[in-house]
Amino acid sequence: MSLYNNFASKADLVAAYLVARHAEWLDLYAARLASAGDDPRDRVLAVFDAYADHADAGYPHGFRGCGLLNAAAELPAGDPGRAVVRGHKEEVEAIVAGHLADLLPGDLARAAALAEHLAFLLEGSMARAGLEGDGARLRRARALAADLLAAA
Repeated sequence: MSLYNNFASKADLVAAYLVARHAEWLDLYAARLASAGDDPRDRVLAVFDAYADHADAGYPHGFRGCGLLNAAAELPAGDPGRAVVRGHKEEVEAIVAGHLADLLPGDLARAAALAEHLAFLLEGSMARAGLEGDGARLRRARALAADLLAAA
């Protein structure tokens, strides 16, 4: 009953959880960004590092993937919680796109396309990491991202 003293509904509780998970990731990213320096490539890789930090957080039953996506999978289409998850994923891609715009200031279309590509790489590696129970796929995705960035 104490939950319903703090939340008007189950949907409000779920939304609060999702917002908290988003804030948790932003904190991981901020910590990585602080040590990334000014190189836009390193700043993009800080996003991958933050996801790996999340996977390596020491879950008692092993890493199970992105808590936001896992929650969204349980919600029906149109549920407000799914919009929170989508907002997180869009914000992560926008962060990457911002760093790539700094890297490729004369070619914003290419920066946006590369940001989408890296977001797909990140999400795919996160799904595999959840299936495999650790962050190895995220570290591999980071290496692949570094190769793509070196060629940019």
